[in-house]
Formats: sequence, C-alpha cells, structure tokens
Amino acid sequence: MSYKGKTVIITGGGKATLKDGRPGSIGYGIAHCFAKEGANLVITGRNVKKLTEAKEELEAKYGIEVLPVQADIEAGKDNEATVKAVVDATIDKFGRIDVLINNAQASASGVTLEDQTTDQFNLAVFSGLYSAFYYMKACLPYLKETQGSVINFASGAGLFGNYGQCSYAAAKEGIRGMSRVAATEWGKYNVNVNIICPLAWTSQLENFEEAYPEAFKANVHMPPVGRYGDVISDIGRVCVQIAGPDFKYMTGETITLEGGLGQRP
Repeated sequence: MSYKGKTVIITGGGKATLKDGRPGSIGYGIAHCFAKEGANLVITGRNVKKLTEAKEELEAKYGIEVLPVQADIEAGKDNEATVKAVVDATIDKFGRIDVLINNAQASASGVTLEDQTTDQFNLAVFSGLYSAFYYMKACLPYLKETQGSVINFASGAGLFGNYGQCSYAAAKEGIRGMSRVAATEWGKYNVNVNIICPLAWTSQLENFEEAYPEAFKANVHMPPVGRYGDVISDIGRVCVQIAGPDFKYMTGETITLEGGLGQRP
C-alpha cells in the first residue's frame, strides 16, 4: 500500500525509546509505518527535542518530509487556535490532509477516583478528548477534499474500568462516543472514523510499572498471545491498513489490539 504524496497528521508523534532501544511510543511507531509507505508526516507533541529527533530519524530512514509542531492542549489555553495553527502549517507545507491520527494523551494513571484532583482530571480530558475534538473539527474541510480517514485512540481502561484510571478512562470513552457520532455524520463525505484500543509495550508502561507497581499489576496483564504488542508491527501497521481504501466501508468501529485481552461480547 502506497501513501506517496499523501499527508498524515499524528498527535503525540515524538520520539520515545524503550530501555532496549526499540521505538517506545505508539505515535512514533505509527509514524514509522506511514513513513515507510511514502507519506509525509505532521507530528505534534509537547517536547520539541523529541519531535526534532523523530523528524531527523524518519526523514533519514524513509526519504519523506516531516513537519514537527510543538502543540499543547490543556486547560486555560486557546486550544482551538493552537490546533488551527497546526492545521494551517500542514496545508502551507503539504497542501492536503489525508489521515488524522489522534493519539496524544496524558494522564495521572494510578491515582484513584477518591484521590483524583480537578487538575489531574483536566489533564486527561484536555490532552485527549478536547485534543481529538479540535483536530477533527479543524481537519474536516481538508478530509472532505481527500475523502480521508480518522483513527482515534481509546483504551481498554475505559472499556473495562481499570483501577486508578478514572480520568484516563473518562477521556478515552468520550473519544469513543464522539468518534461514533462523527462516523454517523461524516459518512456522507466518505470520511471514515474508527477507534483503536491498543496494548503495546511502551516507555510510558515501563515508567508506569516503576512508579505505580500496584496499579500496574492490577491493570496490565499478559495477553493470551503471550507477549505485549509492538508499536510498529502490531499497532502502526494496522493503522496503515484501516486508513487505506480497503477499509473505507468500516466506520464507527472499536478495534481492540490487545492480544486477546480485549475480547467483548
């Protein structure tokens, strides 16, 4: 499948590395996969250094162009203007938007609902749910032109009510609900919207295990397949497929990529 000449926006696409040196974030894994297929990328995140490192590595490895844009979505800011600036920069640079991947998310995982603060709740809702909302609205005019695709990331934390993840689960279930509405409303434009709930071994999970061992043990179980997912081969490659023409008839669906842990009736 070729994405040559197409443009993909990935929120939360900065470089992250596992202790063993492999790519350590889902956004960065997705970026590798679309870059390999020839897509030009726009990656956003909070950390300029990680974005710059991602740009340098992806361009050198795949011969595509990467536009890194530092962008924070958080309480008390003009987030709509922030997202508009990202989209305007994308159009100025590449002239089109074919795929939007809403992957960015921060949260205070491991903190129980009883102990959760308003600031912690806002962190999850703004970085995840509001971010997806603003990006979807701002990208829609250009997705209509390309009859593009949206992939939003949710989580088993929302599907199954994981311990210590109330704000994270709330943000992720909000994203799922909003995605289904968008699928209903945008079908007439041939813009499909789907949701992925992943389980992959990331640097965030490594840090979660160290910081909150009890919550990690309660929530992160070994899947039936006997391993955790890889951000490139198990998550990124699926994004490449479902954003492509073979899956245009699928919209509003939640796909659990959890090695058998995400089974639902």
